[in-house]
Amino acid sequence: MSIIVQKFGGTSVANPERIQAAANIAIKTFNQGHQVVIVVSAMSGETNKLIKLCEEMMPSPELREYDSIVSTGEQVTSGLMALSLTNLGFKAKSYSGHQVKIETDGAHSKARILNIEDTNLKKDLKNGFIAVVAGFQGVDKEGNITTLGRGGSDTTAVALAQLLKLKNARYIRM
Repeated sequence: MSIIVQKFGGTSVANPERIQAAANIAIKTFNQGHQVVIVVSAMSGETNKLIKLCEEMMPSPELREYDSIVSTGEQVTSGLMALSLTNLGFKAKSYSGHQVKIETDGAHSKARILNIEDTNLKKDLKNGFIAVVAGFQGVDKEGNITTLGRGGSDTTAVALAQLLKLKNARYIRM
């Protein structure tokens, strides 16, 4: 049994209908006998809205708070994706960057991944869950939310596929 990492970008999860379509793709892969990790971006346009809100509050936002705010788009999408999968009768669990424990350096808004703690993720995959990971985010050694910069969800997906490579993981971008 191989692990498949599927990444869905903002336009692929732009609304509930698109999230449902993405969920169906993941289900097809799961039903083929694979363990599935989904990495999601924020819904199309959400990150830009969140950035604008930050800048309306403060022209040059403090980066710790900026990361805390702009990371929420992916968290919403991952929760919605998990709900969609559950509604279709599948076991699914969403994870934010700190729940998977994607450890990063402290460079807010352009953090680099240092390590990924995969114990819970692997346990849930083994127990038949489809894992839905919020891309673009991690946590520094002080527990602060960090973001990986534009394209960070792709970075998350590639890093997870590399980490899970020992289990024959493949990365598929949608």
